[in-house]
Amino acid sequence: MGAMSVRTQTSEQPGDTVHRAGFACFVGRPNAGKSTLTNALVGQKVAITSNRPQTTRHTVRGIVHRPDAQLILVDTPGLHKPRTLLGERLNDVVRATWAEVDVIGFCLPADQKLGPGDRFIAKELAGIKRTPKVAIVTKTDLVDSRALAEQLIAIDQLGKELGITWAEIVPVSATAGQQVDLLADLLIPMLPEGPALYPEGDLTDEPEQVMVAELIREAALEGVRDELPHSIAVVVEEMLPREDRPADKPLLDIHANVFIERPSQKGIIIGPKGKRLKEVGIKSRKQIEALLGTPVFLDLHVKVAKDWQRDPKQLRRLGF
Repeated sequence: MGAMSVRTQTSEQPGDTVHRAGFACFVGRPNAGKSTLTNALVGQKVAITSNRPQTTRHTVRGIVHRPDAQLILVDTPGLHKPRTLLGERLNDVVRATWAEVDVIGFCLPADQKLGPGDRFIAKELAGIKRTPKVAIVTKTDLVDSRALAEQLIAIDQLGKELGITWAEIVPVSATAGQQVDLLADLLIPMLPEGPALYPEGDLTDEPEQVMVAELIREAALEGVRDELPHSIAVVVEEMLPREDRPADKPLLDIHANVFIERPSQKGIIIGPKGKRLKEVGIKSRKQIEALLGTPVFLDLHVKVAKDWQRDPKQLRRLGF
């Protein structure tokens, strides 16, 4: 195996009392475990986890607070071969983000052989010279030690082949909670010295409206993913506290539009006698109430925005 070093335990640096703060982003093909890892590091659900690609469209930042450091996780959308204007714009966002962060974590699932998708991202990474890159082997709870060793060697080889020097190669399991703290320990020394950039209580600086829209979108996709993989966009038109409510019984009115691309998709989202949309409302309302800590009245409307993934005006209006 030669000079490859895989971290499986942490070494404390004595006398290191400087405070560090900076940004990391996790990249990897869809389902590489980026959002789950973000949640495990932050210790609370912030990014939207989904078993389908392309649900994390907005930059959701989770913040890991430590006495000696603050690690801000920028969850970039997945980089993929662009098929639409939306795809191209996402890829631009991704590259811009990579160039600005202090460290990039490349997530590769332990249970899947390296494929063309991983290679595509690795080639892009090779072009970004200054930013340190950590290879993170995720989902290690799904494989035995032999398969894991093979994956580690394959990642080491991929780096050599493309001229990427991995700052670290770290196996983790976010679901089993293995090595997650170690990963933070390894990322933090790569951050610049400086004071905390966010107040202690902040877990994410995502505007609430965007997080609410994301929860609605996630609920709307649940169960109809095969028919509408990602032609759903949600825009929260307004969030207003209802007037004349007693202080101890507040109610937040949220009006949101669910945009689909074609009229034929309307029936799929609304369901027979509106049953489907009602379920979406109930499910997302519970999650929004948990997120905001206040009772919510959710008013959902389904609208058609023709071919929004390909239309720059629509994309702008829908927040891309």
